[in-house]
Amino acid sequence: MAKKILFINQEIIPYVPESELSLMGKALPQAMLENGHEIRTFMPKWGNINERRGQLHEVIRLSGMNLIIDDTDHPLIIKVASIAQTRIQVYFIDNDDYFSKRQMTTDEKGEDYPDNGERAIFFARGVLETVKKLRWVPDIIHIQGWMGAVVPLYIKTAYREEPSFANTKVVTSLFTNNLKSDLGSNFKKCVEFRDAKASLLKKYNDNFDFEELGKLAIDYSDGVIAANKDVNSSLLQYAKDKNILTLDYPGEEFQGAYEEFYEKI
Repeated sequence: MAKKILFINQEIIPYVPESELSLMGKALPQAMLENGHEIRTFMPKWGNINERRGQLHEVIRLSGMNLIIDDTDHPLIIKVASIAQTRIQVYFIDNDDYFSKRQMTTDEKGEDYPDNGERAIFFARGVLETVKKLRWVPDIIHIQGWMGAVVPLYIKTAYREEPSFANTKVVTSLFTNNLKSDLGSNFKKCVEFRDAKASLLKKYNDNFDFEELGKLAIDYSDGVIAANKDVNSSLLQYAKDKNILTLDYPGEEFQGAYEEFYEKI
């Protein structure tokens, strides 16, 4: 049965350099589109994305909202582009402070940005607010990359009564660790929004690292997928121990396995 699937990706080729994440960021939406599903795809507008080459343009009717994070207003800018020779349209979440004037998740020296936690929160809320404006109701939200790891929490708490997400199922793909530093001691405070209370995060370590962020995503997901052979094994086992539906790495021919997994969800 055809579904509406929202892909929240950290990276998508050709907008950023080739990586495990960016290749899957393009391949999975393309496969589901070819299988007859209706899709929407989002990613951050990283500062190293060439807007002219990628033919990005701002969507004025979707931009203009301010998101308050850590008591500071941050303007939300939405841009859009289409991947050449495909039917995939990509929405980009942009903000001068968090994205346009930066590299990706690390700076020029290869160090993680100290406010990556805030950037992930802004990205998550920016995607969900934009989907609401689009008046589009996804059956499944599929998250690829730790930048979208806050989305499951928000879907099951802050946005649970929103018509766009009331019946949405959430799938999180696990990849190899690519976050070296923790997200800082103020992450729990910054993530608080509506019913996503900081008290819900008491069971996690105060300094959110890659593993704690993965546990947060898993705890509020309906399904978890091992997206490669080298995923964090403790996170995959954590999901299994919580009796969350899991899919072990299905190999490079993933389409059939993912379709079957979506049906189970």
